[in-house]
Amino acid sequence: MSDQKVRVETHGRVATLFLSNPPMNVVTLGLTRQMSAVLTELAGDPGIGALVLTGEGERAFCAGSDIKEFPKLIAEQGIVSQKLGKENDTYGQVAHFPKPTIAAIEGLALGGGLELASGCDLIVVSENARLSLPEVKLGGFPGSGGTVRVTQRIGMGRAKEMMLLGEMIDARKALDWGLVNRIAPQGGALAMARELAAIMAAGPAQAAFACKTALQYAVDLPEDEAIRRTLDLSEALSQTRDFKEGVTAFAEKRPADFRDPLDPAVFGKA
Repeated sequence: MSDQKVRVETHGRVATLFLSNPPMNVVTLGLTRQMSAVLTELAGDPGIGALVLTGEGERAFCAGSDIKEFPKLIAEQGIVSQKLGKENDTYGQVAHFPKPTIAAIEGLALGGGLELASGCDLIVVSENARLSLPEVKLGGFPGSGGTVRVTQRIGMGRAKEMMLLGEMIDARKALDWGLVNRIAPQGGALAMARELAAIMAAGPAQAAFACKTALQYAVDLPEDEAIRRTLDLSEALSQTRDFKEGVTAFAEKRPADFRDPLDPAVFGKA
């Protein structure tokens, strides 16, 4: 059996990263390590304009951690140093990926799988999707960023309901709660996610980066500081070729021809 637990497909400027650990795509230490390396490579690839994250097959996006690894980790007191610390670093790479990201969920997204998906900018689920954070039923709690990122999506009250009860929710409730963005027909989550990713990948890369950065400021910083920094972002963005092209194209009533490659250095310390 291959030790490769992730794979990448590229269609135009959209990369799709597959969790490839069937049948349930559970997260192992090896998968986390491989995913981190792939994310680093894709983040720096100028030919990639957006990223879709999905699971192999239709049973599960990701059913969480490989519990078989736990006894050894517990015996070595390595749950944080060997597992959760590295997972948080890797899921943070998704949350702070410099290009638009979409999770495409078919079937189950449980525990760490949902925590991983919640780091994406958008989440598309199939109509048969089921999502949960069941760690409390194992005597734990979501330790790979879910307490932060799921809560940011759905609010404290609903996050407590998900995490303290550990119950499954369906696609419709996930949409109503704001946990996910779109529902696709069964088997269609990946296609829908790729369509949305292609739209974003064809847009202005610098503007997308600035928007993601400004939204993170809204979460991380006091209001006055967040606004000050967004003004700095706007000032830097206004000097890019794509911004000028967008304004000109609008005035000339034609489609804009966006060409600027992503260069975070344009924004300095904004």
